[in-house]
Amino acid sequence: MQLELPDNKLVVASHNQGKVREISALLEPLGVQVVSAGELGLPEPEETEKTFEGNARLKAEAAMAASGLAALSDDSGLCVDALDGAPGIYSARWAGPGKDFAVAMRKVEDELKAAGAATPAARSAHFVCALCLAVPGEPTRVFTGKVHGHLVWPPRGAHGFGYDPVFQPDGHDITFGEMNPHDKHAMSHRAHAFAQLVEALSSPATPAQPE
Repeated sequence: MQLELPDNKLVVASHNQGKVREISALLEPLGVQVVSAGELGLPEPEETEKTFEGNARLKAEAAMAASGLAALSDDSGLCVDALDGAPGIYSARWAGPGKDFAVAMRKVEDELKAAGAATPAARSAHFVCALCLAVPGEPTRVFTGKVHGHLVWPPRGAHGFGYDPVFQPDGHDITFGEMNPHDKHAMSHRAHAFAQLVEALSSPATPAQPE
């Protein structure tokens, strides 16, 4: 299957190099030329929506409008059950202006300790990824994927990015931070959302997933 895109080029609407790497790796088999919003010097729009899907749509449509190219955005984050779903859409903001996720992971751990969450069951969490594809002249589509697990402490592993070193997915005894990137790409929240995107693109008559 070949994506039908203007100039066969896609803007990844993100300035997060970890996300850009993962999305580029997922797109590589499709033969699409990928460029990031950062490479094009596109501004980062303020994320004013209240859902992952809303923020993904906002970012993709802003990148498409600014570049004139098809744009794929990702809004994703960590939802911790004991923290009522926090940090959620604010996952990046918990890392502060310096985007230091060591700070963010420590904040999550401190909040879990304050909540008395000591067992794996009490520390359950899931990652959410909303992918939005905006193509000039076409309806905007949004696809959402999730992966469930629990949080560990201290952080383990140097792979991945963000909260990966403290997230241990269900059915595994290692964290995303310890996992081979290829293995993570095969089962992550981003991979689940991307599979839906590819399925929809291969079946144009399939209606877009509702938000």
